[in-house]
Amino acid sequence: MAGFPSGVGVVTTFAGDGSPRGMTCTSLCSVSLDPPVLLVCLGTGSHTLKAVRESGSFAVNLLHAHGRQAAELFASGAPDRFDRVAWRAGAGDAGPHLTEDAHIIADCSVVGDQVVGDHAVLLGEVRAAVPVRRERPLLYGLRRFSVWPHPVDAARPVRDAVG
Repeated sequence: MAGFPSGVGVVTTFAGDGSPRGMTCTSLCSVSLDPPVLLVCLGTGSHTLKAVRESGSFAVNLLHAHGRQAAELFASGAPDRFDRVAWRAGAGDAGPHLTEDAHIIADCSVVGDQVVGDHAVLLGEVRAAVPVRRERPLLYGLRRFSVWPHPVDAARPVRDAVG
């Protein structure tokens, strides 16, 4: 599937003890507009998946053009990854918001969970979409990162880009 380019997100949540969990995810997409639902795929052995299942919620931090280091950090599994990025708790309990690396953040409640092979396909109903900054999206395909080639339309409201 390396030939299929995708946006890059970091899926975050809080574990039962309140500690943050998160991982890079390129297996994500929009499923429905009404209600707004996102799909993310997380490895079945992931600590993040376990915490999402416990909490019933997660945040999808869609990374912007300058978020590559965060993408690599959260893909590495480094135990101190939340010490190495700027983040804050969102308004709800969905998961940490990566305030410097995301261009849009979606807070989601789990409405579906299906194991397929070595991954869990999670459906998350979007409770809130938080535009963070007007930047071009980070992309991943052919085993490398890239950036959306066109500048962001400054005339278009950020809210229109969310939904």
